[in-house]
Amino acid sequence: MRFVIIGGGPAGVQAATTAARLGAEVVLIERDVVGGAAHLWDCIPSKAMIATGDRLDEIAEFRGMGLTVGAASIDLDVIRARVTGITELLESHNLRLLESQGVEVVRGSGRLVDQHTVAATTAEGGRSFLADAVMVSTGSRPRIPEWAEPDGDRVLTTRDAYPPPSLPDHLVVVGSGVTGVEFVHMFVNLGARVTLIVSRQQVLPSKDPEVAAVLEENFLARGVQLYKGARAIDLDRTDEGVVVRCDDGRVATGSHALLAIGSLPNVEGVGLAEAGVHMDGSWVAELDHHMRTNVPHIYVAGDVSGKLPLSSVASMQGRKIAEHVMGLHKVDHRHLDYEKAASAIFTDPEIADVGLAEADAFAEGRKVRVTKVPFASTARALINGDSRGFVKIVSDPATGVILGGSIVGRQASELISVIAVAVTNGLRTSDLAESILVHPALAEALSDAAE
Repeated sequence: MRFVIIGGGPAGVQAATTAARLGAEVVLIERDVVGGAAHLWDCIPSKAMIATGDRLDEIAEFRGMGLTVGAASIDLDVIRARVTGITELLESHNLRLLESQGVEVVRGSGRLVDQHTVAATTAEGGRSFLADAVMVSTGSRPRIPEWAEPDGDRVLTTRDAYPPPSLPDHLVVVGSGVTGVEFVHMFVNLGARVTLIVSRQQVLPSKDPEVAAVLEENFLARGVQLYKGARAIDLDRTDEGVVVRCDDGRVATGSHALLAIGSLPNVEGVGLAEAGVHMDGSWVAELDHHMRTNVPHIYVAGDVSGKLPLSSVASMQGRKIAEHVMGLHKVDHRHLDYEKAASAIFTDPEIADVGLAEADAFAEGRKVRVTKVPFASTARALINGDSRGFVKIVSDPATGVILGGSIVGRQASELISVIAVAVTNGLRTSDLAESILVHPALAEALSDAAE
């Protein structure tokens, strides 16, 4: 079995190593960074900078714990070197893993010439590969609106900000989804003033309103200006900085602007349409639950699939595609269930959720049991000096099966894993409530919410 993968992000690396372990001859073509540009140029650098900002914020909290410390300063060059070091280390790990599995890594751009031929353009010239199966996982790029022109200096996309050339004095963030609010949190902690343009009536419009309200309260307490119900329609650069105009007449001025309004899949020049794959603009028109296109041996994964834009989801897609290519779907094989994918937002406080949300259940008229426990009732939160947030569990009132949950608070991104395992495996609230957990620990709020 010759399996050719175009795009070495989380999906590509996982598909390559899984298929190779199962006996496939695998070729992985990647033009930028093995590990994925969206992952290693967006996700990892942003979290590294958030961690730096969090440490600054923690210093301000030390006095309440009986510590006296001096003022801290920011060195953008050190931050930049640290971010680069982390991404290079992760890429080298991916390369060693692929090499250990016998995967051939080709540095270059790949495209489908026909349904079974993939051409790679490299620095040394061109190569051609015949394939029994092909997976396209070429990632995405920041979406740029027609009314804005990023310059990498004052008008930034997300990839210009790890870190930016200079630290903003006043940053105007356009977009209040996950990426936008993470940047607000990051730059507030690094000392910038921030204005956030919110096109809806709450930040994180796709999330539980109660969860969004906690984040909004924190933003307001930290001096963030929220322009709710305002859609940005124009952006000008001036001698002093930037001016962003909204459709309701409001104007936001700042030293820098950051565009965080989504992404587009990298499908140009990949040859999907030329290979007979039905396309709807930039998106694949038809996909089954195996991630197959209308051409049965051509698969797509990651951001190109149009599913949840999470590295964890892309990686699982890659694994499932590799298993399908190698015939494991003919035996016991669990399909990927996107509704059971856990996600997290690395703000202050952290936000994480999985499965059925309370608001969605009520909107569907579905009967559910909702239990909520504040972290203020747990000893560890009081010891940490941060009792903000809560654990919320949504379950079936008849069977006790855990259907979903939300966590707001410190280490929410770690704690949600417990609820994710419960949702994926159909565990009941009693299974969680009867588990003997560590004391004192934040996880005690999980068992308390399951009572």
